[in-house]
Amino acid sequence: MTLRDKRSWILYAGLLVLFWGVWGAFSSQPTERYGYPDEMIYVIWALTMLVPATFALRRERFDRRPIAAAYGLAAGLTGAGGQLLLFQALSDGPAYLIFPVVSLSPVITVLMAVALLRERIGRLAVTGVIAALIAIVLISIPAGAGGSVSTGSWLLLAILICVAWGAQAFFMRKAALAGVNDATTFSWMTISGLLLVPVAVLMMGGFPDAPWQAPALTAGTQVLNAVGALFLVMALSRGKASVVAPITNALAPVLTIVLSLMVYQTLPTIWGAIGIVLALAGSTLMVYADEKREEIPGDREPSTPMASP
Repeated sequence: MTLRDKRSWILYAGLLVLFWGVWGAFSSQPTERYGYPDEMIYVIWALTMLVPATFALRRERFDRRPIAAAYGLAAGLTGAGGQLLLFQALSDGPAYLIFPVVSLSPVITVLMAVALLRERIGRLAVTGVIAALIAIVLISIPAGAGGSVSTGSWLLLAILICVAWGAQAFFMRKAALAGVNDATTFSWMTISGLLLVPVAVLMMGGFPDAPWQAPALTAGTQVLNAVGALFLVMALSRGKASVVAPITNALAPVLTIVLSLMVYQTLPTIWGAIGIVLALAGSTLMVYADEKREEIPGDREPSTPMASP
């Protein structure tokens, strides 16, 4: 992999932030306007994954090796399974406590990448990672959060979701290091999401009676989510998981807040404002540190092996 290819992770991470930022700003509309259940939104999201998967497979051949299936299914099931657990957690506990716990998933990714992938990050990048992680938690605190809440199953579920989503990014990066191409990994993620559709249908007790605008609006927003997921796979196949995960998880909500301010005239909380500053600062530090590392001779990662046809 050339130096230019290695730096391309910045482009795909930026596209991910764009798609997920816009998706985040409008993703709640089907529920707010039509009372569309979250489980049905999951079903439509799983179907929209077929769109970018089809496009990706036109560019790259499907890797039939067992290792490709193993890492692809691991990434897909941890991501889709975590989403279904989130629905259950939100039905049992407060969102203002659940989301800050779940938002710590990049910590799991960073720890796994450093410990298991031997990824090296300098002091400047570490500072950026810490700033981004703090930003993610602060941005996840909604307005009006407070009050005493008893702990219960929701806390365990939130922790499990955090671990699952953190591991998902690790498996994406591990697949790339094993020579699995982006299209194959994303295809297995799509298959994983579709496999869990019956679970989502059972959770909501059947298909809801809703106007056609509800599924149409859901499909329009969730295709942004699906395309963003493909860009995540592409970014992680080219950049360090310990850098990509914190950057994307910090910057996407920033764009969502900015768009919400423009469209809905809603101001961020004081914690959200501080989080925006930290997210931008931390992301800048990580990108700058990665660029400086590439300029140092002999401090480059070995090239990623190519998948066998």
